[in-house]
Amino acid sequence: MKKGTELELEIESLAFGAEGVARHEGIVIFVRGGLPGQRVHARILRKKKGLHNARILKVLRPSPEQIEPRCLHFGECGGCAVQHYQYQAQLAQKKQQVFDALARIGKFTQFNFDSILPSPDEFYYRNKMEFTFSRRRWFSQQEMAVQNPELRKDFALGMNVKGFYNKTLQIGNCLLQSEICNKIRNITAAHCATSGLLPYTTSDHSGFWRFLVVREGKNTGETLVNLVTAAVGKPGDAAVDNLQAALLESVPEITTIVHSVNRSKAQVAVGESHRVIHGPGYIFDTLGIFRYRISASSFFQTNTRGAEILYRLVEDFAALTGVETVCDFYCGAGSIGIYLSRKAKKIIGVEIVAQAIEDAKINAELNGVTNCEFHCGDLKDMLLHKKNLFTGSTPDVVVLDPPRVGLHHKVIAELTSLQAKRIVYVSCNPATFARDARVLCDHGYALKKTQAVDMFPHTAHIELVNQFELVGQE
Repeated sequence: MKKGTELELEIESLAFGAEGVARHEGIVIFVRGGLPGQRVHARILRKKKGLHNARILKVLRPSPEQIEPRCLHFGECGGCAVQHYQYQAQLAQKKQQVFDALARIGKFTQFNFDSILPSPDEFYYRNKMEFTFSRRRWFSQQEMAVQNPELRKDFALGMNVKGFYNKTLQIGNCLLQSEICNKIRNITAAHCATSGLLPYTTSDHSGFWRFLVVREGKNTGETLVNLVTAAVGKPGDAAVDNLQAALLESVPEITTIVHSVNRSKAQVAVGESHRVIHGPGYIFDTLGIFRYRISASSFFQTNTRGAEILYRLVEDFAALTGVETVCDFYCGAGSIGIYLSRKAKKIIGVEIVAQAIEDAKINAELNGVTNCEFHCGDLKDMLLHKKNLFTGSTPDVVVLDPPRVGLHHKVIAELTSLQAKRIVYVSCNPATFARDARVLCDHGYALKKTQAVDMFPHTAHIELVNQFELVGQE
Protein backbone atom coordinates (compact mmCIF):
# COMPACT_ATOMS: atom_id res chain seq x y z
CA MET A 1 0.00 0.00 0.00
CA LYS A 2 1.30 3.41 -0.98
CA LYS A 3 0.89 6.71 0.82
CA GLY A 4 -2.51 8.15 -0.03
CA THR A 5 -4.24 4.79 -0.51
CA GLU A 6 -7.83 4.91 0.78
CA LEU A 7 -9.65 1.86 2.13
CA GLU A 8 -12.26 0.67 4.61
CA LEU A 9 -10.98 -0.83 7.85
CA GLU A 10 -12.36 -2.60 10.92
CA ILE A 11 -10.61 -1.45 14.11
CA GLU A 12 -9.85 -4.53 16.21
CA SER A 13 -8.06 -3.20 19.29
CA LEU A 14 -5.94 -0.41 20.76
CA ALA A 15 -2.16 -0.63 20.58
CA PHE A 16 0.03 0.73 23.36
CA GLY A 17 0.07 4.40 22.42
CA ALA A 18 -3.73 4.44 21.94
CA GLU A 19 -3.76 3.96 18.17
CA GLY A 20 -6.40 1.73 16.67
CA VAL A 21 -5.18 -1.56 15.17
CA ALA A 22 -6.68 -2.79 11.90
CA ARG A 23 -5.66 -5.40 9.32
CA HIS A 24 -5.96 -5.37 5.56
CA GLU A 25 -4.92 -8.45 3.59
CA GLY A 26 -2.72 -9.53 6.48
CA ILE A 27 -1.05 -6.13 6.86
CA VAL A 28 -1.30 -4.39 10.25
CA ILE A 29 -2.33 -0.74 10.04
CA PHE A 30 -2.24 1.71 12.96
CA VAL A 31 -5.13 4.17 12.78
CA ARG A 32 -4.86 7.44 14.71
CA GLY A 33 -8.02 8.01 16.76
CA GLY A 34 -9.48 4.62 15.90
CA LEU A 35 -11.53 2.69 18.49
CA PRO A 36 -12.22 -1.06 18.71
CA GLY A 37 -15.48 -1.89 16.95
CA GLN A 38 -15.35 1.04 14.52
CA ARG A 39 -15.55 0.66 10.77
CA VAL A 40 -13.78 3.58 9.10
CA HIS A 41 -12.84 5.00 5.75
CA ALA A 42 -9.14 5.80 6.16
CA ARG A 43 -6.14 7.05 4.19
CA ILE A 44 -2.60 5.68 4.48
CA LEU A 45 -0.34 8.47 5.76
CA ARG A 46 3.02 6.77 5.65
CA LYS A 47 4.87 3.50 5.64
CA LYS A 48 8.02 3.35 7.72
CA LYS A 49 10.07 0.29 8.66
CA GLY A 50 7.24 -1.96 7.52
CA LEU A 51 4.63 -0.18 9.64
CA HIS A 52 1.58 1.44 8.05
CA ASN A 53 -0.10 4.47 9.64
CA ALA A 54 -3.46 5.86 8.60
CA ARG A 55 -5.90 8.58 9.56
CA ILE A 56 -9.67 8.41 9.60
CA LEU A 57 -11.51 10.25 6.85
CA LYS A 58 -14.96 9.14 7.99
CA VAL A 59 -16.40 6.86 10.67
CA LEU A 60 -18.76 4.50 8.87
CA ARG A 61 -19.85 2.70 12.05
CA PRO A 62 -19.09 3.91 15.58
CA SER A 63 -17.69 1.71 18.31
CA PRO A 64 -20.30 0.32 20.74
CA GLU A 65 -18.28 1.92 23.55
CA GLN A 66 -17.80 5.25 21.77
CA ILE A 67 -19.08 8.32 23.64
CA GLU A 68 -19.08 12.08 23.24
CA PRO A 69 -15.88 13.56 24.71
CA ARG A 70 -16.46 16.10 27.47
CA CYS A 71 -13.59 18.38 26.47
CA LEU A 72 -14.11 20.93 23.67
CA HIS A 73 -10.43 20.63 22.74
CA PHE A 74 -10.47 16.86 22.27
CA GLY A 75 -9.21 15.67 18.90
CA GLU A 76 -6.89 18.64 18.42
CA CYS A 77 -5.14 18.82 21.79
CA GLY A 78 -2.31 16.33 22.25
CA GLY A 79 -3.20 15.67 25.90
CA CYS A 80 -6.03 13.10 25.83
CA ALA A 81 -6.10 10.23 23.33
CA VAL A 82 -9.25 8.23 24.14
CA GLN A 83 -11.64 10.57 25.94
CA HIS A 84 -14.26 9.48 23.37
CA TYR A 85 -14.10 5.91 24.72
CA GLN A 86 -15.98 4.61 27.78
CA TYR A 87 -13.66 4.44 30.77
CA GLN A 88 -14.29 0.74 31.50
CA ALA A 89 -13.45 -0.01 27.86
CA GLN A 90 -10.21 1.99 28.23
CA LEU A 91 -9.27 -0.17 31.21
CA ALA A 92 -10.05 -3.38 29.33
CA GLN A 93 -7.81 -2.34 26.43
CA LYS A 94 -4.95 -1.34 28.74
CA LYS A 95 -5.20 -4.69 30.51
CA GLN A 96 -4.95 -6.45 27.15
CA GLN A 97 -1.91 -4.35 26.19
CA VAL A 98 -0.09 -5.47 29.35
CA PHE A 99 -1.05 -9.08 28.73
CA ASP A 100 0.16 -8.91 25.13
CA ALA A 101 3.49 -7.32 26.09
CA LEU A 102 4.21 -9.98 28.71
CA ALA A 103 3.26 -12.78 26.33
CA ARG A 104 4.87 -11.52 23.10
CA ILE A 105 7.92 -9.60 24.34
CA GLY A 106 8.54 -11.32 27.68
CA LYS A 107 7.60 -14.79 26.38
CA PHE A 108 5.65 -15.48 29.58
CA THR A 109 3.06 -18.23 29.31
CA GLN A 110 1.84 -18.09 32.91
CA PHE A 111 1.77 -15.06 35.18
CA ASN A 112 -0.40 -13.71 37.98
CA PHE A 113 -2.26 -10.82 36.33
CA ASP A 114 -6.01 -10.49 36.73
CA SER A 115 -7.09 -6.86 36.61
CA ILE A 116 -6.25 -3.20 36.26
CA LEU A 117 -7.09 -0.83 39.09
CA PRO A 118 -8.94 2.33 37.98
CA SER A 119 -7.93 5.84 38.90
CA PRO A 120 -9.94 7.20 41.86
CA ASP A 121 -10.70 10.25 39.70
CA GLU A 122 -11.58 10.01 36.01
CA PHE A 123 -11.25 13.78 35.52
CA TYR A 124 -9.44 16.59 37.40
CA TYR A 125 -6.82 14.12 38.62
CA ARG A 126 -3.57 15.82 37.61
CA ASN A 127 -1.62 17.78 40.24
CA LYS A 128 0.74 19.20 37.62
CA MET A 129 0.24 20.63 34.14
CA GLU A 130 2.79 22.15 31.76
CA PHE A 131 1.62 24.65 29.14
CA THR A 132 3.72 25.96 26.28
CA PHE A 133 3.96 29.55 25.04
CA SER A 134 4.19 29.66 21.27
CA ARG A 135 4.28 32.02 18.28
CA ARG A 136 2.74 29.33 16.09
CA ARG A 137 -0.88 29.20 17.15
CA TRP A 138 -3.09 26.44 15.84
CA PHE A 139 -6.61 27.70 15.28
CA SER A 140 -9.24 25.18 16.31
CA GLN A 141 -12.14 24.31 14.03
CA GLN A 142 -14.38 26.40 16.27
CA GLU A 143 -12.04 29.41 16.02
CA MET A 144 -11.78 28.99 12.24
CA ALA A 145 -15.57 29.04 11.97
CA VAL A 146 -15.82 32.31 13.92
CA GLN A 147 -12.89 33.97 12.08
CA ASN A 148 -12.32 36.58 14.77
CA PRO A 149 -9.80 39.12 13.38
CA GLU A 150 -8.61 39.90 16.93
CA LEU A 151 -7.19 36.40 17.43
CA ARG A 152 -3.40 36.63 17.26
CA LYS A 153 -1.48 34.18 15.11
CA ASP A 154 1.79 34.85 16.96
CA PHE A 155 0.68 34.04 20.52
CA ALA A 156 -0.73 30.96 22.23
CA LEU A 157 -0.54 29.37 25.64
CA GLY A 158 -1.66 25.77 25.73
CA MET A 159 -0.83 22.27 24.55
CA ASN A 160 0.93 20.99 21.47
CA VAL A 161 -1.46 19.91 18.73
CA LYS A 162 -1.77 16.16 18.24
CA GLY A 163 0.84 15.16 15.68
CA PHE A 164 2.72 18.48 15.75
CA TYR A 165 5.56 19.34 18.14
CA ASN A 166 5.81 22.99 17.02
CA LYS A 167 2.18 24.16 16.88
CA THR A 168 0.20 25.09 19.96
CA LEU A 169 -3.52 25.04 20.63
CA GLN A 170 -4.75 27.78 22.94
CA ILE A 171 -6.45 25.96 25.84
CA GLY A 172 -9.47 27.47 27.53
CA ASN A 173 -10.56 24.66 29.85
CA CYS A 174 -8.63 21.45 30.57
CA LEU A 175 -10.66 18.76 32.34
CA LEU A 176 -7.60 16.96 33.71
CA GLN A 177 -6.75 19.77 36.14
CA SER A 178 -8.70 21.75 38.72
CA GLU A 179 -10.73 24.86 38.07
CA ILE A 180 -8.24 27.07 39.89
CA CYS A 181 -5.47 25.85 37.59
CA ASN A 182 -7.60 26.66 34.54
CA LYS A 183 -8.17 30.13 35.92
CA ILE A 184 -4.43 30.66 36.47
CA ARG A 185 -3.64 29.61 32.90
CA ASN A 186 -6.29 31.84 31.33
CA ILE A 187 -5.23 34.90 33.33
CA THR A 188 -1.62 34.23 32.40
CA ALA A 189 -2.47 33.91 28.70
CA ALA A 190 -4.46 37.16 28.65
CA HIS A 191 -1.78 39.10 30.53
CA CYS A 192 1.25 37.81 28.62
CA ALA A 193 -0.40 38.42 25.25
CA THR A 194 -0.41 42.16 26.03
CA SER A 195 2.96 42.30 27.81
CA GLY A 196 4.93 43.49 24.79
CA LEU A 197 7.16 40.39 24.99
CA LEU A 198 6.83 37.53 22.53
CA PRO A 199 6.91 33.80 23.26
CA TYR A 200 10.24 32.07 22.83
CA THR A 201 10.80 30.38 19.48
CA THR A 202 13.25 27.64 18.52
CA SER A 203 13.53 29.02 14.96
CA ASP A 204 15.94 31.79 16.01
CA HIS A 205 15.90 31.38 19.83
CA SER A 206 14.43 34.81 20.43
CA GLY A 207 11.50 35.75 22.64
CA PHE A 208 10.80 35.53 26.36
CA TRP A 209 7.81 33.46 27.54
CA ARG A 210 8.53 29.70 27.44
CA PHE A 211 6.34 27.62 29.82
CA LEU A 212 3.72 27.90 32.52
CA VAL A 213 3.76 25.07 35.07
CA VAL A 214 0.98 24.84 37.65
CA ARG A 215 1.27 22.41 40.55
CA GLU A 216 -1.16 21.80 43.38
CA GLY A 217 -1.35 19.76 46.54
CA LYS A 218 -4.48 17.67 46.04
CA ASN A 219 -4.60 16.82 49.76
CA THR A 220 -3.51 20.24 51.03
CA GLY A 221 -5.11 22.70 48.61
CA GLU A 222 -1.82 24.54 48.06
CA THR A 223 -0.87 25.88 44.61
CA LEU A 224 2.48 26.63 42.99
CA VAL A 225 2.86 28.68 39.80
CA ASN A 226 6.16 28.38 37.93
CA LEU A 227 6.86 30.70 34.99
CA VAL A 228 9.73 29.47 32.84
CA THR A 229 11.20 32.15 30.59
CA ALA A 230 14.27 33.02 28.59
CA ALA A 231 16.66 35.62 30.03
CA VAL A 232 16.16 39.21 28.82
CA GLY A 233 17.12 41.13 31.96
CA LYS A 234 15.06 43.83 33.66
CA PRO A 235 12.24 44.06 31.08
CA GLY A 236 11.54 40.36 31.59
CA ASP A 237 11.68 40.55 35.38
CA ALA A 238 9.31 43.52 35.33
CA ALA A 239 6.88 41.64 33.06
CA VAL A 240 6.89 38.64 35.40
CA ASP A 241 6.36 40.89 38.43
CA ASN A 242 3.39 42.53 36.70
CA LEU A 243 1.95 39.08 35.94
CA GLN A 244 2.41 38.10 39.59
CA ALA A 245 0.34 41.08 40.69
CA ALA A 246 -2.42 40.23 38.20
CA LEU A 247 -2.52 36.59 39.31
CA LEU A 248 -2.67 37.38 43.03
CA GLU A 249 -5.39 39.95 42.47
CA SER A 250 -7.62 37.41 40.72
CA VAL A 251 -6.48 34.22 42.48
CA PRO A 252 -5.35 35.15 46.01
CA GLU A 253 -5.38 31.45 46.97
CA ILE A 254 -2.07 30.91 45.14
CA THR A 255 0.50 29.71 47.69
CA THR A 256 3.72 30.55 45.86
CA ILE A 257 5.01 31.87 42.52
CA VAL A 258 8.45 31.08 41.11
CA HIS A 259 10.21 32.63 38.11
CA SER A 260 12.61 30.14 36.50
CA VAL A 261 15.06 31.05 33.74
CA ASN A 262 15.98 28.54 31.04
CA ARG A 263 18.96 29.85 29.05
CA SER A 264 19.42 26.68 27.00
CA LYS A 265 18.01 25.99 23.55
CA ALA A 266 16.32 22.83 24.78
CA GLN A 267 12.54 23.19 25.00
CA VAL A 268 12.09 21.82 28.51
CA ALA A 269 9.98 23.31 31.28
CA VAL A 270 12.90 23.40 33.72
CA GLY A 271 14.92 26.43 34.79
CA GLU A 272 18.62 26.74 35.47
CA SER A 273 18.00 29.45 38.05
CA HIS A 274 14.95 30.31 40.16
CA ARG A 275 13.58 33.52 41.68
CA VAL A 276 10.85 33.18 44.29
CA ILE A 277 8.54 36.17 43.84
CA HIS A 278 5.68 35.14 46.15
CA GLY A 279 5.41 32.76 49.06
CA PRO A 280 8.00 30.21 50.22
CA GLY A 281 8.90 28.76 46.79
CA TYR A 282 7.32 25.34 47.45
CA ILE A 283 4.10 23.63 48.44
CA PHE A 284 3.26 20.49 50.42
CA ASP A 285 1.20 17.41 49.67
CA THR A 286 0.67 14.11 51.46
CA LEU A 287 0.75 10.41 50.58
CA GLY A 288 -0.55 8.24 53.39
CA ILE A 289 0.85 9.50 56.70
CA PHE A 290 3.80 11.22 55.01
CA ARG A 291 4.13 14.86 54.03
CA TYR A 292 6.24 15.91 51.04
CA ARG A 293 7.70 19.26 50.05
CA ILE A 294 7.31 20.00 46.34
CA SER A 295 9.39 22.71 44.68
CA ALA A 296 9.29 23.97 41.10
CA SER A 297 11.61 21.23 39.82
CA SER A 298 10.67 18.40 42.20
CA PHE A 299 9.47 15.05 40.92
CA PHE A 300 6.16 13.97 42.43
CA GLN A 301 3.63 11.44 41.12
CA THR A 302 1.21 13.39 38.90
CA ASN A 303 -1.97 11.64 40.06
CA THR A 304 -1.87 12.03 43.84
CA ARG A 305 -4.79 9.74 44.69
CA GLY A 306 -3.63 7.19 42.15
CA ALA A 307 -0.15 7.33 43.71
CA GLU A 308 -1.63 6.38 47.09
CA ILE A 309 -2.92 3.16 45.48
CA LEU A 310 0.42 2.60 43.73
CA TYR A 311 2.47 3.04 46.91
CA ARG A 312 0.23 0.72 48.91
CA LEU A 313 0.85 -1.92 46.23
CA VAL A 314 4.61 -1.36 46.41
CA GLU A 315 4.44 -1.76 50.18
CA ASP A 316 2.38 -4.94 49.84
CA PHE A 317 4.67 -6.46 47.20
CA ALA A 318 7.80 -5.58 49.20
CA ALA A 319 6.41 -7.69 52.10
CA LEU A 320 8.66 -6.03 54.68
CA THR A 321 8.88 -7.25 58.26
CA GLY A 322 11.05 -4.51 59.76
CA VAL A 323 14.45 -6.20 59.48
CA GLU A 324 15.20 -5.66 55.79
CA THR A 325 17.66 -3.38 54.04
CA VAL A 326 15.82 -1.92 51.05
CA CYS A 327 17.41 -0.32 47.98
CA ASP A 328 15.22 2.29 46.31
CA PHE A 329 16.79 2.67 42.86
CA TYR A 330 15.77 5.65 40.69
CA CYS A 331 14.39 7.06 43.93
CA GLY A 332 13.57 10.58 42.69
CA ALA A 333 12.62 12.76 45.65
CA GLY A 334 12.53 9.70 47.93
CA SER A 335 8.76 9.36 48.09
CA ILE A 336 8.67 5.55 47.77
CA GLY A 337 11.60 4.96 50.12
CA ILE A 338 10.17 7.26 52.77
CA TYR A 339 6.77 5.56 52.38
CA LEU A 340 8.43 2.17 53.07
CA SER A 341 10.68 3.42 55.87
CA ARG A 342 8.33 2.57 58.73
CA LYS A 343 8.51 -1.16 57.82
CA ALA A 344 12.21 -1.43 56.91
CA LYS A 345 15.41 -1.50 58.90
CA LYS A 346 17.20 0.73 56.39
CA ILE A 347 16.45 2.45 53.07
CA ILE A 348 19.21 3.24 50.56
CA GLY A 349 18.09 5.54 47.74
CA VAL A 350 19.99 6.21 44.51
CA GLU A 351 19.14 8.89 41.94
CA ILE A 352 21.16 10.68 39.26
CA VAL A 353 19.40 14.07 39.62
CA ALA A 354 21.11 16.14 42.33
CA GLN A 355 18.08 18.35 43.04
CA ALA A 356 15.90 15.26 43.56
CA ILE A 357 18.38 13.92 46.14
CA GLU A 358 18.27 17.23 48.00
CA ASP A 359 14.48 17.04 47.98
CA ALA A 360 14.64 13.45 49.27
CA LYS A 361 16.81 14.47 52.22
CA ILE A 362 14.48 17.36 53.03
CA ASN A 363 11.42 15.09 52.84
CA ALA A 364 13.02 12.52 55.14
CA GLU A 365 13.84 15.22 57.69
CA LEU A 366 10.37 16.73 57.33
CA ASN A 367 8.81 13.40 58.30
CA GLY A 368 11.30 12.57 61.06
CA VAL A 369 12.58 9.57 59.10
CA THR A 370 16.07 8.60 60.24
CA ASN A 371 16.61 5.22 58.55
CA CYS A 372 16.89 6.59 54.98
CA GLU A 373 20.09 7.57 53.21
CA PHE A 374 20.22 9.00 49.69
CA HIS A 375 23.07 8.92 47.17
CA CYS A 376 23.44 10.95 43.99
CA GLY A 377 24.99 9.22 40.99
CA ASP A 378 24.56 7.03 37.93
CA LEU A 379 23.07 3.75 39.15
CA LYS A 380 25.11 1.49 36.86
CA ASP A 381 28.35 3.12 38.04
CA MET A 382 27.36 2.92 41.68
CA LEU A 383 26.41 -0.75 41.38
CA LEU A 384 29.82 -1.48 39.86
CA HIS A 385 31.31 -0.15 43.11
CA LYS A 386 28.97 -1.82 45.57
CA LYS A 387 31.35 -1.34 48.50
CA ASN A 388 30.80 2.41 48.25
CA LEU A 389 27.03 1.90 48.44
CA PHE A 390 26.56 -0.94 50.90
CA THR A 391 28.29 -1.09 54.25
CA GLY A 392 28.12 -4.44 55.94
CA SER A 393 25.43 -6.19 53.91
CA THR A 394 23.73 -6.37 50.55
CA PRO A 395 20.03 -5.52 50.15
CA ASP A 396 17.19 -7.86 51.03
CA VAL A 397 14.68 -6.04 48.81
CA VAL A 398 15.20 -3.82 45.76
CA VAL A 399 12.58 -1.34 44.55
CA LEU A 400 13.00 -0.08 40.98
CA ASP A 401 11.16 2.81 39.32
CA PRO A 402 13.19 3.45 36.13
CA PRO A 403 12.38 5.83 33.27
CA ARG A 404 10.31 4.70 30.27
CA VAL A 405 13.33 3.15 28.51
CA GLY A 406 13.66 0.61 31.33
CA LEU A 407 16.90 -0.80 32.74
CA HIS A 408 20.35 -0.50 31.20
CA HIS A 409 21.79 -3.96 30.50
CA LYS A 410 24.69 -3.27 32.87
CA VAL A 411 22.23 -2.35 35.62
CA ILE A 412 20.41 -5.67 35.20
CA ALA A 413 23.70 -7.58 35.33
CA GLU A 414 24.79 -5.88 38.56
CA LEU A 415 21.29 -6.01 40.02
CA THR A 416 20.98 -9.78 39.65
CA SER A 417 24.42 -10.24 41.18
CA LEU A 418 23.16 -8.62 44.40
CA GLN A 419 20.92 -11.67 44.95
CA ALA A 420 18.23 -9.65 46.74
CA LYS A 421 15.48 -12.05 47.76
CA ARG A 422 12.78 -9.80 46.32
CA ILE A 423 12.53 -7.12 43.61
CA VAL A 424 9.59 -4.74 43.23
CA TYR A 425 9.66 -3.17 39.77
CA VAL A 426 7.45 -0.12 39.08
CA SER A 427 7.11 0.57 35.36
CA CYS A 428 5.32 3.05 33.12
CA ASN A 429 6.05 1.10 29.93
CA PRO A 430 4.75 -2.49 29.54
CA ALA A 431 7.04 -3.17 26.56
CA THR A 432 10.34 -2.29 28.23
CA PHE A 433 9.18 -3.93 31.45
CA ALA A 434 8.40 -7.19 29.62
CA ARG A 435 11.88 -7.13 28.07
CA ASP A 436 13.54 -6.54 31.46
CA ALA A 437 11.33 -9.10 33.18
CA ARG A 438 12.46 -11.80 30.78
CA VAL A 439 16.13 -11.01 31.51
CA LEU A 440 15.54 -11.05 35.28
CA CYS A 441 13.77 -14.40 35.02
CA ASP A 442 16.61 -15.76 32.91
CA HIS A 443 19.01 -14.81 35.73
CA GLY A 444 17.48 -16.46 38.76
CA TYR A 445 14.21 -14.64 39.45
CA ALA A 446 10.55 -15.58 39.06
CA LEU A 447 7.79 -13.08 38.22
CA LYS A 448 5.20 -13.65 40.95
CA LYS A 449 2.73 -10.79 40.61
CA THR A 450 1.83 -8.06 38.13
CA GLN A 451 -0.71 -5.37 38.94
CA ALA A 452 -1.64 -2.56 36.54
CA VAL A 453 -2.82 0.79 37.88
CA ASP A 454 -4.45 3.40 35.66
CA MET A 455 -2.80 6.64 36.74
CA PHE A 456 -3.78 8.58 33.60
CA PRO A 457 -7.36 8.09 32.37
CA HIS A 458 -8.03 9.05 28.72
CA THR A 459 -4.35 8.70 27.82
CA ALA A 460 -2.18 5.84 26.55
CA HIS A 461 -0.15 5.58 29.77
CA ILE A 462 -0.18 2.49 32.01
CA GLU A 463 1.58 2.00 35.35
CA LEU A 464 2.63 -1.45 36.57
CA VAL A 465 3.75 -2.79 39.95
CA ASN A 466 5.52 -6.15 39.73
CA GLN A 467 6.99 -8.58 42.25
CA PHE A 468 9.96 -10.88 41.57
CA GLU A 469 11.26 -13.53 43.95
CA LEU A 470 14.73 -15.04 43.91
CA VAL A 471 14.32 -18.68 42.90
CA GLY A 472 15.06 -21.03 45.81
CA GLN A 473 14.21 -18.45 48.50
CA GLU A 474 11.40 -19.15 50.90
